Amino acid sequence: MIHSVDPRTGESAGDPFPPTPDAELDAIVEAARIAGPSWRSADRAPVLEAVAAALEANVEELWRAADAETALGETRLRGEVGRAAGQFRLFAQVLRDGGHVEAVIDHATAQPPVPDLRRMNHPLPGVVGVFAASNFPFAFSVAGGDTASALAAGCPVVVKAHDGHPRTSELSWRVIRDALPDPALLGLVSGLDAGKRLAGHPSVSAVGFTGSIPGGKAIQALIAERPDPIPFYGELGSVNPVVVLPSASRDGLAQGFAASLTLGTGQFCTNPGLVFVPDDAELLASIADAVSATEGGPMLTERMRGGYLHGLARLGKLSSLAQGKPGEGAFAVTPQVFVTDLTTFAGDPHGIAEECFGPAAVVVVYTDPAELPAVLERLDGSLTATIHATDPAEARPSSEVLLKKAGRLIWNGWPTGVAVRWAMHHGGPWPSSTAAAHTSVGAAAIRRWLVPTAYQDWPAELLPPELRDDNPLGIPRRVDGTLVEGRA
Repeated sequence: MIHSVDPRTGESAGDPFPPTPDAELDAIVEAARIAGPSWRSADRAPVLEAVAAALEANVEELWRAADAETALGETRLRGEVGRAAGQFRLFAQVLRDGGHVEAVIDHATAQPPVPDLRRMNHPLPGVVGVFAASNFPFAFSVAGGDTASALAAGCPVVVKAHDGHPRTSELSWRVIRDALPDPALLGLVSGLDAGKRLAGHPSVSAVGFTGSIPGGKAIQALIAERPDPIPFYGELGSVNPVVVLPSASRDGLAQGFAASLTLGTGQFCTNPGLVFVPDDAELLASIADAVSATEGGPMLTERMRGGYLHGLARLGKLSSLAQGKPGEGAFAVTPQVFVTDLTTFAGDPHGIAEECFGPAAVVVVYTDPAELPAVLERLDGSLTATIHATDPAEARPSSEVLLKKAGRLIWNGWPTGVAVRWAMHHGGPWPSSTAAAHTSVGAAAIRRWLVPTAYQDWPAELLPPELRDDNPLGIPRRVDGTLVEGRA
């Protein structure tokens, strides 16, 4: 059974949920597959907007259910429901814009003799499997970006609920399902075995996942065993390095770091877990003071708390720079920051920089910024990389290395907080994600669930409307090499 647990007390937050039996899972996936064709040809933008409105209309019930299972609080959870609704509205805009289909027309020519060629993106056939994340019960769970972008692309979805918030998952599923033209378009399954069966199901055409590196590797292994390996879009571990250069302003720097580190008890995939700073006693003291003023809180699950404590034990070989005040609750943890020098770090960059999910970070002290690029070159991939400086020329050597190490580069800011915008990229080199060219947040997230098809000398009567010469949908297209804007 799957138990809903309150992180504040460690006690049950309601009746347990049974895992989904194999036969029931097969029926859910099959129903989603059957619902797919009509959804692909439907006017999906108004439906996505209806889903957004339904989430907002049910925010009171949603946030309360989530708070009982996550202890994240009303303000955070109300905001997260709003963010989830905003993702559905963004993808409604994406569909109306039409640029996501990337329509291209190259008319036939006599000299040289070249056939008529037309190309566009179509939804993946079959069903998209989504594995919900623990740390965002709405924005990266049943109502999250994977679900929103896959539905927008024209794919039915089956979500494997996260065991940390099963009641929130079921409630979110019901709210969204009731706003869809066919409830079968969104299925929900629960339990470890159900996740394994979902990843290997023959009707599943792609999988989206947000979670740990071991979890992502386990799903990759399941997919590799399939007779037809499918795309796997996983967002995994990330230490999100921050480089503070000598020219950086010290004003608010330590406080900004401490706030970013401990936001949501450090349970963000963009948590700044590795910070390079100049050998400056005053700066180190200000960081220590800022961290000491923070307060811990409960982790989302007992297992996550155990993982955090294991990470602290691994980092215990380093010197402690500061720790915050102990948190309250059954799964509570205390913020901790460790310190080492650049030479020691360079001796074991992968071991020291391994993600410790929670409010923990390592500060690496250097004396010469010219030594940073060679060390940064040895870092694993991350979702983000940050530089604090006031002199762009001083930052160039480090920035050129970090460009290869992260999917989002930040200047004089902090990485926590991922805006749901057209230009956002939330992905990066391994192990931060399994497909660095793709994003799980922002308008481009829809591309994961699309595949291109080229039509050669195809009859006009059989062409999709996106590729007809009269452009009935008014979408932007590239025609004979020239980008032609859509309807004004």
